[in-house]
Amino acid sequence: MNVKSTEQEKNTAKIVVEIEKQEFETALNKAYNKCKRDIAVPGFRKGKAPRKVVEGMYGAKVFYEDAVNEIFPEIYNKAVVEQQLKAVGGPSVSAMDETEDGAIVLTIETALYPEVTLGDYKGIEVPKATVTVTDEDVEAEVNRMAERNSRIETVDRPAQEGDTVVLDFEGFDNGVAFEGGKGENYSLKLGSHQFVPGFEEALVGLSAGDEKDVDVTFPENYTPELAGKPVVFKCKIHEVKETSVPEKDDEFAKDVSEFDTLDALREDIRQKQLKERQENVDRQFENAAVEKAAQNMTCDIPACMIDEQVDKHLDQFAYQLQMSGMTMEDYAKMMGGDLNAMRSSMRPMAETTVRSNILLSAVVEAEGLTVSDEEVEEEMKKVAEQYQMELDKVKEALNVENVKADLAAKKAVKLIVDNAVAVDIPKKEEAEA
Repeated sequence: MNVKSTEQEKNTAKIVVEIEKQEFETALNKAYNKCKRDIAVPGFRKGKAPRKVVEGMYGAKVFYEDAVNEIFPEIYNKAVVEQQLKAVGGPSVSAMDETEDGAIVLTIETALYPEVTLGDYKGIEVPKATVTVTDEDVEAEVNRMAERNSRIETVDRPAQEGDTVVLDFEGFDNGVAFEGGKGENYSLKLGSHQFVPGFEEALVGLSAGDEKDVDVTFPENYTPELAGKPVVFKCKIHEVKETSVPEKDDEFAKDVSEFDTLDALREDIRQKQLKERQENVDRQFENAAVEKAAQNMTCDIPACMIDEQVDKHLDQFAYQLQMSGMTMEDYAKMMGGDLNAMRSSMRPMAETTVRSNILLSAVVEAEGLTVSDEEVEEEMKKVAEQYQMELDKVKEALNVENVKADLAAKKAVKLIVDNAVAVDIPKKEEAEA
């Protein structure tokens, strides 16, 4: 195999490669041997017809395409290495010709990693929110803790707003029971707005053993069969239960935490919320800094790189859905679309990811950022600890060069963030955020 010529234009390359006759003959024999078991030729047992007989029957070039597929990966990789090309995506054969001496000439087209011109990535101004935790925020969490530790007890009195009633009910439309309108021993918290407007309010004041016909009208945006219709629910109350929320005092703090006083619990909540919100703000600041630096960069990204990233996003999402017992197709139908629509919706996010990755690689090169063997070893130890694996198993599973690339990218992110200038977010935008 020898490369006859190479043409590069923007992010694409056209490589003309000549495959010698004997080399292609070997590929033809491999292709024939793979296919022959499925070939039926009159006068021969299936799979036993000689290659020349098959070619005489179906044409001299019957195995050419399979032979090219057989030899293509090897010659493509050799051509890319020989020409020192940084190819991305999947290559294609745009032309195949045969010379007089039997050699095969392939014209291969492939996308190339884009040329990058870095813009400003140091000293860029990036909005950053100010982290605060108010007394109301802390008290809201204390209240949630109290709700989680509340007790529900049966009481002998009429139901009040906030109580839970256990009831039987059945809905009737003009005297006919309708589908989905029946429940037995159903627990309903009054004021939760789970049911049609007016239903829960009508149960306030009822006691265990009481029966009542509740007249309600379904909303106009309800299911077509019942939308806007007046119906009657026949209800019977079995129990009334009261939710008892514990008193928020020092004893409460001892019961729900390791602290002896409510003030100590509140301070712990405040510090945890501050830490969580600060981490969130720092993460948003980091992402915004990298995205802005990527926007300042000039490069023409090949579509194939974005397509590959869309595939990665889809694979990750499909795995998450699988953990929930759902397929991608089921999810697409549920959302009223299809996989093509999902791919299109993920494309902007994929392009942002690819652009950021290209930026970080360019910064690594521009700044001469390197990763030592000791840093790789430390990272692998962290992975082993995180996934509770033996270090040797982690080393077998991970590619050292990929680990180095990831660590170098993290250094590039740190460089961009450390040099970024935080500016205040306008109050209106901060409130919305």
